[in-house]
Amino acid sequence: MLGVHFAITDEQERALLAGDEDAVAELLEDLEENWRDDDLKVDTDKAWEAIHRCLGDGTLDYEGYPLSHAVLGGRHLHTEIYVVYVSVAEVRDVAEALRPLGRDWLRRQCDALGPGGYDGPHDHTAFEYIWTNFADVQNFYQRAAKALRAVIFTAT
Repeated sequence: MLGVHFAITDEQERALLAGDEDAVAELLEDLEENWRDDDLKVDTDKAWEAIHRCLGDGTLDYEGYPLSHAVLGGRHLHTEIYVVYVSVAEVRDVAEALRPLGRDWLRRQCDALGPGGYDGPHDHTAFEYIWTNFADVQNFYQRAAKALRAVIFTAT
């Protein structure tokens, strides 16, 4: 599954929160096909899983706020696909929590991912891939917080 974060408008936020799963899926499809503002979107490809695990306890179920909300810890809006909502206030908290985390910290977190959790590669190339995507997510959350936008994460 490929991950994408979108910093959504107030109108998009209202539609997402008011809709049923079919409406959420339809809005998501529209976002993916028609998104125009690359500064308020970030693609994490397949790195999203490792990023989420590194921000927590190594599992996908980690709920330690606010870092958990950077990827999977927000409000899930669909039962069959990942569509995870993070409010404007939570986006500010996530941005602040991500700000001080650097390359060395992420390296330690990646090295700590053990058996039974993340089953992706653990070599230098894999770390560089995860680091690049992590830095993109950090910067994205700073921009989303500054723009006062809610965020949705999707993995399809």
